Amino acid sequence: MTLIANPIYDSVFKYMMEDDRVAKILLSALLQKDIIDLQMKPHEYTEMMQTRISMLRIDFAATVRNQDGSTQLILIELQKTWLATETLRFRQYLGTQYLDKKNVLPKDVNPNGYGIPIVSIYILGHKLGDLEEPVIYVRRNYLDYNSNPITDGVPDPFIESLTHDSVIVQIPYLKGRLRNRLEKILQVFDQEYCLKDDEHLMELDEESLGDDGRLIVGRLMKAAIAPEVRRAMEVEDEILSEIEARDTTIMLKDKMIEQKERLIERKDQEIELQNSLIKNMIQILSRQGLSAAEIAAQLNLTEEDIRRYWDGV
Repeated sequence: MTLIANPIYDSVFKYMMEDDRVAKILLSALLQKDIIDLQMKPHEYTEMMQTRISMLRIDFAATVRNQDGSTQLILIELQKTWLATETLRFRQYLGTQYLDKKNVLPKDVNPNGYGIPIVSIYILGHKLGDLEEPVIYVRRNYLDYNSNPITDGVPDPFIESLTHDSVIVQIPYLKGRLRNRLEKILQVFDQEYCLKDDEHLMELDEESLGDDGRLIVGRLMKAAIAPEVRRAMEVEDEILSEIEARDTTIMLKDKMIEQKERLIERKDQEIELQNSLIKNMIQILSRQGLSAAEIAAQLNLTEEDIRRYWDGV
């Protein structure tokens, strides 16, 4: 068994992906394509300490080999979060990628100004709705009006620059699954292997990960003993505690507000019922020929109260 740093932490994940060989192994397994060249785009990641949210973003420019042997330049937008996150955050960041002029090839090789195709990868520390597969591929199809596949002229650079494929990893559903090369590699994210007394570390059998997995394990072993990474994990724990405390406070406040609203609603209903009863009594007594002063005396109200209720009768 081998001890490694837990890559669910942003600091560990970034340390892991800064190794070119490790990044190629993980991303090629996720994309199911050979990566010929991979470049991390500088300063594209979002530090947790700056944003106060647990979301890490890293962008890559990759040259990949397709199944037909052709090569293609793509952008990989990699986002990782360990907390349930609003999809708007993902959409906003994806929007910036489409707007970024740097993501368009030079005019000498791209006279029409088409954007470089984007593939988005989401590594989630939480579950989605009712989807229970650990890895989900969302791929586009070219279809005609009758939903028949279109094969001629595919892929089209215009369409490829405006739409994208996605890969979504649900870490909670990994749970020791070893059905393929990718799931073996993704074991390093399986939180079932965390040490009970230290969630910064994981213990797993590197032999079950295969040759590719062992390279990743080696990088994570280095992260486990790197002082700057250990300190960064502690900072992330502190920030997560702040987030949880904030969310708990908001939840308690919302519950108190809900209880107060229910109490106000109940009191309003009681007041409405009381007013209805008084109006009925005034009607009955007025039919009996009693004056406002006499009705007020019987109901222990002022004449002004009687006239106010009378106006509402």
